[in-house]
Amino acid sequence: MQRKTMKTVMQGALLLSVASLIAKILSAIYRVPFQNMVGNTGFYVYQQIYPIYGIGMTFALSGLPMFISKLVAESDSGEVKRSLISRIFIILAGFSLVVFLGLQVFALPIAGAMGDPGLTPIIRSVSWLFLFSPFLAVSRGYFQGQYEMRPTALSQLVEQAIRVGVILCVAYWAMKHHWNVYQMGKWAMSSAPIAAIFASAVMLYYVWQHQLKFLKPSAQLVTSDTSYGVLVKRLLIEGGTISLFASMMVLLQLVDSFTVMRGLMMQGTPPLIAKSIKGVYDRGQPLVQLGLVVATSFSSSLLPSLTESLVHGTHRQFVRQANTVIRMSLAIATAAAVGLIALMPEVNVLLFGNQQGNAVLSVYVLSIIFATLIMIDNSILQSLNQFAVTIAGLTLGLVVKVLLNQWAVIHFGAIGASWITVLALLLMTGFLMRQLRKEQLRALKHGFLPKLVLISLVMLIAVRLIIPVGNWLTAAWSPRMTALADAALGILVGVVIFVSLALKLKLLSLREWLLLPHAEHLLRWLNK
Repeated sequence: MQRKTMKTVMQGALLLSVASLIAKILSAIYRVPFQNMVGNTGFYVYQQIYPIYGIGMTFALSGLPMFISKLVAESDSGEVKRSLISRIFIILAGFSLVVFLGLQVFALPIAGAMGDPGLTPIIRSVSWLFLFSPFLAVSRGYFQGQYEMRPTALSQLVEQAIRVGVILCVAYWAMKHHWNVYQMGKWAMSSAPIAAIFASAVMLYYVWQHQLKFLKPSAQLVTSDTSYGVLVKRLLIEGGTISLFASMMVLLQLVDSFTVMRGLMMQGTPPLIAKSIKGVYDRGQPLVQLGLVVATSFSSSLLPSLTESLVHGTHRQFVRQANTVIRMSLAIATAAAVGLIALMPEVNVLLFGNQQGNAVLSVYVLSIIFATLIMIDNSILQSLNQFAVTIAGLTLGLVVKVLLNQWAVIHFGAIGASWITVLALLLMTGFLMRQLRKEQLRALKHGFLPKLVLISLVMLIAVRLIIPVGNWLTAAWSPRMTALADAALGILVGVVIFVSLALKLKLLSLREWLLLPHAEHLLRWLNK
């Protein structure tokens, strides 16, 4: 029976991971055709308000459901669980209503603080999302706490598919009918509440099947752990910690929304040009998102073994597993980031049609390395119940970004914002790694970093040297087809060189290599 239950849990976790991966890929990829249709200025309008959506959806999709599922799993009986989720729903409904009304009433001041009052209707458009967040968070959390992942996975896929479909349809319609960028942005951002309605319909079906009632908390089942005061405190501290780290990159983008445009105008850049520059700067976000998907999908597959070693193994085994996850995550993230830098001119042309902002984007994609490390370090520290440390690290990074971002844009332009993002993430990484060392976790020993830097530099140089060969072979092709061929050639050469040098210099142990999917086939081929 226990074996069957564990099998169900693992199948559910795999289903949710696959659904989450598909949703992340969709969320990153749609921005490319969207930017191609609406241009730099249209992309700027959408991306200025996107962080508000991103924070709302992180809370409703991953952060709060994860915390609520923990509370549900800890509860003894079905009645206690139902009473618990009713109380949480009422708390979240009150909070969400305040956020909704705040965004409606203060939309104009918020848009003014972003340097563009024209964004006001777009802020009001996205605010409707928050009315659906409590139901989505509580229903998803309840079913995850019952080890039923199908409702969350299905609603997540439906939500992303509907949202992406609406956005691309709006972009196409706006392009055909020559809408101004603010009208386009208002309707594109309405995709968030529309998608939330469809996701809520999916969850409502499962709620109806299980006859759950979210507005009937039982006064007889109240304990000291489920009173409103205690639940509010736990939602803010524990749920808030999980949610804030899940939305780390979105929070940094929110700071950009309030500082980059204003900084460019304070520098003397005309508003129309500043909007276009911000739109080019925002190209970095889908690139980083795709890089993080690649890096974290490998490392997240190793995290279950880390949890198992913490629960059933020794501290020594836990340390060894954690060090492995950190080293492999850093290696993969660095390869992805440096590969993107090496191919940035080709990637920029392939995805966005020109080479605007190559330097700005090359700096920005360094975020992949540090953001990946932060996510892994955070998972390890939270498994050790080090919540206060992770919040302190996140606060440090956000404070640096808030204090320095606008100053950097005024003095250095958009590339200044890229450097401050990387600096903020670097300081967060250093803070968390320092804490891990106190737990006897020292993943970067035995010359690991010098080897990784050397391998990455050789890969970067080799990729840039092979590109002229691709250009010569595709001289008669269109710019985008040439860029595609160059990128494909560069990726092939980059992967072979990185893996070959990593094996030669023993960057990772053989045991660590074999943890990667299909690694044995790749190693056998390279040894030939």
